[in-house]
Amino acid sequence: MTSPMKQKNVFWFDDGKRPNVADSLEKNEKDIIVHRLRFNGPEKDNWGAVSASQIYCITSTRQELPEQYRCNSALIERCPELLAVSSTGAGYDTVDVAACNAAGVLVVNQTGANADAVAEHAVAMMLALTKKIPQTDHSLRTERGINREVFKGWNARGRTVGVIGIGNVGRRVARICGKGLEMTVLAYDPYLSAEEIERLGATKVDLPTLLKESRFVSVHCPYDKDTKNMIDAKAMASMQKDSYLISTARGGIVNEEALEAALRSEHLAGAGLDVWVEEPPPLNHPLLSFSNLIATYHTAGITHDSRFAMADWNAEQVAGILRGERPPRLINPEAWEKFCGRFEKMFGFKPKNS
Repeated sequence: MTSPMKQKNVFWFDDGKRPNVADSLEKNEKDIIVHRLRFNGPEKDNWGAVSASQIYCITSTRQELPEQYRCNSALIERCPELLAVSSTGAGYDTVDVAACNAAGVLVVNQTGANADAVAEHAVAMMLALTKKIPQTDHSLRTERGINREVFKGWNARGRTVGVIGIGNVGRRVARICGKGLEMTVLAYDPYLSAEEIERLGATKVDLPTLLKESRFVSVHCPYDKDTKNMIDAKAMASMQKDSYLISTARGGIVNEEALEAALRSEHLAGAGLDVWVEEPPPLNHPLLSFSNLIATYHTAGITHDSRFAMADWNAEQVAGILRGERPPRLINPEAWEKFCGRFEKMFGFKPKNS
């Protein structure tokens, strides 16, 4: 007589995003129970579902997630069944990867699902800045008698763009700028060889060279201890006068105080920020007073297309993990062996590729 199949449980806190991983799982995976929770729901009910689930589909944005529901050692201790944490986006700032490694919990993300959206947003910011589109739009709506020569911009063609981090998003920015706008593309990425970067349509350089030689600098690297405040006052001072800085990566990579100083001194001609240390930034944030700064709500990756992609990619990866498959976007492969032992004990069979 065979033992009954263990129930598969996934939990997700409803953050208002539509469509989402819960929608996709319920539509396509009939053998998985999806617990739709609310941050302000009864804690007893929330923790009951959390502690009984094997997968946590977690938001990738720090500001959207209450401290008690971030994936750290305290939460993991309360979740004996937890096998994997799946970020709803590319980032995983809300996950303590070291704690997951220690517990044999996999961490996965959906990197690449919204890469087209973010790359297009970054290039749109770049072009809008150099064409002074925000200033022109505001002037046309509010005043007359302005000499249009004050809105004179620059062509992108023939200029140099520096891409910091040439992963899923950065390589798309490199392709649009290089092939579409006929720009020279430099890239700083310590994880790829010169040959790999050349195949992506860029030239590998170190960070000081990129900052010095680029008219446009676009940031696309992860946020970690090595990249925190990487673009600081010294870095901005080394950039060309009248150059442009764009970041659609993570808040805290570009130092906001240093950027304010660089814009106020007119060393930089403009900047585009989609990501902030505090999201959204307060209305009295000094950077919001600059007409040559384009500010967006961490919306670079939010399009109808990317929402569908992130939901479906997330659901497919979660279902695959629960079938015992090695996930394609595994952040912490060092946890795989311990995960496999826990999975086999829980479900009675070994994961594939274990």
